[in-house]
Amino acid sequence: MVATGPTRATTVLVVDDTPDNLALMVGLLKADYKVKVARTGVQALRIAAGDPPPDLILLDIMMPGIDGYEVCRRLRAAPASRDIPVMFLSSLEDANDKAEGFEAGGNDWLTKPFHAVEVKARVRSLLRAKAGQDALREARARELDIAREIQRGILPIDLGAASADSGLDIHAHLEPASEVGGDLFEVHRSSDDRLVVAMGDVSGKGVPAALFMAVTVTLLRSVSRRAGWPDAILRGVNEELASRNPRGLFVSLFCAVVDLTRRRMSIANCGHPPPVLLREGHPPELVFPATGTVAGAIPGIDIRRRTVPLVRGQTYVLYTDGVTEAFDPEGVQFGYDRLLAALSASASAPASEVVRAVVRAVATHARGAPPSDDLAVLVMRVP
Repeated sequence: MVATGPTRATTVLVVDDTPDNLALMVGLLKADYKVKVARTGVQALRIAAGDPPPDLILLDIMMPGIDGYEVCRRLRAAPASRDIPVMFLSSLEDANDKAEGFEAGGNDWLTKPFHAVEVKARVRSLLRAKAGQDALREARARELDIAREIQRGILPIDLGAASADSGLDIHAHLEPASEVGGDLFEVHRSSDDRLVVAMGDVSGKGVPAALFMAVTVTLLRSVSRRAGWPDAILRGVNEELASRNPRGLFVSLFCAVVDLTRRRMSIANCGHPPPVLLREGHPPELVFPATGTVAGAIPGIDIRRRTVPLVRGQTYVLYTDGVTEAFDPEGVQFGYDRLLAALSASASAPASEVVRAVVRAVATHARGAPPSDDLAVLVMRVP
């Protein structure tokens, strides 16, 4: 049996500028709850932003400075307090006043003068509702943790093992914008002398995109066992996805098949951003633009392939639009020019360092702004 620590006391914050009202509410609640008090809206917001925040806020409306309506609006706008239930305390009884309170985000309304039985009953009711919501939120978080573990398990874990004896240096990095996401990459041997390298980006985010991503990775692996060329692989994946796609999702896919014996690479691109080619003595260059539309939307799409030799010293950088479409706090996109600039000194660097250069450049540009999309980078270098 695992020992657990003491349960945190349920905390109620009472906000009122009248000392008699504060004393009354504290007297009614202190036997059952930890009670905090605030005399102004500013004090209430500061306490609500604390760690841990209160479990319930009883909020007067008519106060000096910030009134209760504005306090409630600010509580709902802040991530730390947006889910705290709020019960307004007021002598106002007009329907318009109550409507404004509920529109500001209030959960309940208690009219002064107070009755002890009613105060305690409403407080218990709001706290029970919050406990239920917290339990559901925690259950969903646990389920998303499991989904994230499963999704990570689907992606190739040991790229070194997958590319062993290939003579290639391959490294990848993936950051979902939320708990789970729709970006994907794949590296596997389809035969002794063929290495399949792929990257994709599913439309949308969250659980639906993650499920579609898992199906896409599975199809890439199964189709590549019977289809030797990247255009055939993507056609097979597209037909399977398009035939069973009730939500109308789609995925951009870049696929390369490396012929290790003949030292050449064949590529096909279904609507995915063009890779960057790095060569010493040359500026970074966008190569291999899309040869077909995105996969999964409609059957029978036209996909063409291109074959190029593997040249020592060349590096190919694959990425999703979570890189080029990353935003800074002012809404400015990272874009292709910044990507190429970030890679300008990486032509001779190992694959892992090239990946870090891209991820670092995006983070520097974003300056803490939340990601707008999943981000994935895969680098393949021919040493």
